[in-house]
Amino acid sequence: RSKELQSTMSTEEWDQFKKLLGKVMSWTEVEPFLTPVDWRYLGLTDYPEIIKKPMDLGTVKSRFDAGQYPSVSKALDDIRLIWSNCKLYNQDGSDFFLLATKLEKKFETQCAKHIKPIEKPVVTSTHSKATLDDKRAFARNLYKISKDELGKVIMDLDEKSPESLTKNAAEDEVEINVDNIANDVFWDVVAFVKNCVGDTGRKKKTSSTAKGQSNKKSKAA
Repeated sequence: RSKELQSTMSTEEWDQFKKLLGKVMSWTEVEPFLTPVDWRYLGLTDYPEIIKKPMDLGTVKSRFDAGQYPSVSKALDDIRLIWSNCKLYNQDGSDFFLLATKLEKKFETQCAKHIKPIEKPVVTSTHSKATLDDKRAFARNLYKISKDELGKVIMDLDEKSPESLTKNAAEDEVEINVDNIANDVFWDVVAFVKNCVGDTGRKKKTSSTAKGQSNKKSKAA
């Protein structure tokens, strides 16, 4: 069977979900939830108006078997949707409302038992910690790169380490606080800036006074 979407998740995580789903589908009380609600046959003409995303356990299993879930959490959300749909459509206190409430609690209990967090490997940094001299050298080099290059540095920091930027919308400025740049991100932008400056350290046209995206300040304590 195809597992294109589910291939990004560990086998252990999906094995846990498979066991949980099998257990839930074996409960005698879930029989009404094994197939889609046949609202036409039952004469529930308002069902499509109230329930915008119908769901049932058979559909969840079919999607799981076809590898259509990008994550276990999405598959679990679909099972939870079954109970919430039932409670939404049926009156509070009715047999189906009470059944859905009971199954919802039972499901969450089993979910806590069967779905265990998978420990992810800790990725350690390959870069040494930036020193004060490293930070000062980087700050100086920012004045040696072009307007466009400085703009790329800002965009990179905004995406990867936004805490290092202080934006002043009134003056159309962005200040770079070098001390707040994440270490790995720091070395990435250092490499980019060094490449822009060149091995000779030749000073390029500065853009420190330009307005707009290129009007950036930098500081290193």
